[in-house]
Amino acid sequence: RPHRTELYEDPPSACWPIIYSPDYNITFMGLEKLHPFDAGKWGKVINFLKEEKLIADDLIVQAREATDEDLLVVHTRRYLNKLKWSFVVATITEIPPVAFLPNFVVQRKVLKPLRTQTGGTIMAGKLAVDRGWAINVGGGFHHCSSDKGGGFCAYADITLAVKFLFERVQGVSKATIIDLDAHQGNGHERDFMDDHRVYIMDVYNRYIYPGDGFAKRAIKRKVELEWGTEDTEYLQKVHTHVEGALNELKPDIVVYNAGTDILDGDPLGGLAISPQGIVKRDEVVFKAARSRRIPILMVTSGGYQKRTARIIADSILNLHNLGLIDKGLATCGVQSPKVEQMIRDSAKDLTNLSLQ
Repeated sequence: RPHRTELYEDPPSACWPIIYSPDYNITFMGLEKLHPFDAGKWGKVINFLKEEKLIADDLIVQAREATDEDLLVVHTRRYLNKLKWSFVVATITEIPPVAFLPNFVVQRKVLKPLRTQTGGTIMAGKLAVDRGWAINVGGGFHHCSSDKGGGFCAYADITLAVKFLFERVQGVSKATIIDLDAHQGNGHERDFMDDHRVYIMDVYNRYIYPGDGFAKRAIKRKVELEWGTEDTEYLQKVHTHVEGALNELKPDIVVYNAGTDILDGDPLGGLAISPQGIVKRDEVVFKAARSRRIPILMVTSGGYQKRTARIIADSILNLHNLGLIDKGLATCGVQSPKVEQMIRDSAKDLTNLSLQ
């Protein structure tokens, strides 16, 4: 029997299936500035959405921290024990001075935010099935597997969300991970290497971290990009392969890793996608899932520039304006007329995909 977890308790039905907690943000003594990472981006996304009057504090789902018992659904005890060594956490987060901090500080200031984001992703899995969609404003730690972290990823939230659904939610037995972060998602790939229930599509810059050849064997639909790939080619590839993936196998859930490190000028991604290109990409993925009535869980993953938070917020607003996300109980059988119309339009969209 699965252990009892607070992560699957139903939130108030008045809430949007948008998951967040102020605990997501990493702030201490300026150390977070040593990573090319806006460690407060999650809070900024929420603030932009509040400014645009899309949401209010009492209308979003408060993320809860994943407990050890939750984490052990995927992680080994040995791995969780390793995180009690500050130097291990320093290596995973790529913030070297963390090695010199007492571990209780590291647990509270670095790992708790990551555990809370992980709890948020697990919660979003169930919410997506209940409501048709869910967005965790954090999460997407796709370099972490059951027994190894890296690339700022200390917990395998994507693997956890999928395994929780398989174990606890009736009718969920197949999942598709669509990983559009600029980096290869080697964590979930290693975790689901021999699991035929999980179909992985990964689109990434072939020349950057992690270059995990072993993990690539788990990718069912692999799209390797060149340095400096731009909007037109990128969106064409994403559209073709997302449609192809969902036509090849209709899953019970889509987990969408929506990294924004594909943005032009990102110091780590090496691609050249515009802000409008990112908004369009998210639209393409949501359209594909929603038109097939497949629940979709989105996590925000990598993205290391100051303008990233604004782009994520703009994308969520665009999804809402198009009727692809709505507050109502979007049970899989019920579509808004707006979405039905969009499905008819999506054939026309194909021709217009070269972004006018």
